[in-house]
Amino acid sequence: MALEEFIIQNENTIRISVFACMLAIMGLWELMAPRRAPKISKLLRWVNNLGLVFLNSFILRFIFPMAATGMALFANQQGWGLFNYVDLNPLLEIIIAIIVLDLIIYLQHVLVHAVPALWRLHRVHHADLDYDVTTGSRFHPIEILISMLIKLATITVLGPAVVAVIIFEVLLNGMAMFNHGNVGLPPKLDKFLRFFIVTPDMHRVHHSVEDDETNSNFGFNLSCWDRLFGTYREQPRKGHVAMNIGIRGFTKPQQSTWLHGLLIMPFIGKISGYTINRREWNAEDKE
Repeated sequence: MALEEFIIQNENTIRISVFACMLAIMGLWELMAPRRAPKISKLLRWVNNLGLVFLNSFILRFIFPMAATGMALFANQQGWGLFNYVDLNPLLEIIIAIIVLDLIIYLQHVLVHAVPALWRLHRVHHADLDYDVTTGSRFHPIEILISMLIKLATITVLGPAVVAVIIFEVLLNGMAMFNHGNVGLPPKLDKFLRFFIVTPDMHRVHHSVEDDETNSNFGFNLSCWDRLFGTYREQPRKGHVAMNIGIRGFTKPQQSTWLHGLLIMPFIGKISGYTINRREWNAEDKE
């Protein structure tokens, strides 16, 4: 297939172009019609959040030069994975692979909330004092590496087509930037889109400081998983404008915004649970 060959040959260009376009589109949308007023300097957050993104990209390229695409190519060459044992229509195989990979990302997201040691890493993502397009790519380097290992293991078991992995990676990155945007959609459109994909208002609930709201809406791309597994929450109690974003105990910019603070955050304080079963809300604990 000519299109498949084009995607494989131009993977890096496609990925960088989608990232740059989404950053520009969502950034402009946020400036023109912000859903919430920013609490701290947007420039300060963007410099540090994007600095972390570039650091993660460098580390990934250094440790996993070929990353997920290389593993997909190697698995196919070796005949590894389920898709190498069944004869499916190529388009159907791509669709199934994308859906399964998205499910794994959902389950991984639940896992980093359920295991205290992993939550210490993942709280770098949640500790952002504001919520915008750059929050969608803000993760600790160790979590990025763990995520890649899970992805590589999944690809080894599935044996998906290389183009399916590339499309999934591009979709996941683009959707994460979209649904972390400080923007809002018309209510009727938002309600309709939620039957298929994760919208900014849907995922913003997940970034609430309240335990029960944080432990909901784990999806990044397809919205069906939260509905199927009972983790869906329609709206935050206080509404999207008044809700508190972030994590209790990390309210200062030097802790939650500056790059050095983000890198040492997982190693600060004692290990404590922030597990998936902490989904109750006590009115006495609210800020």
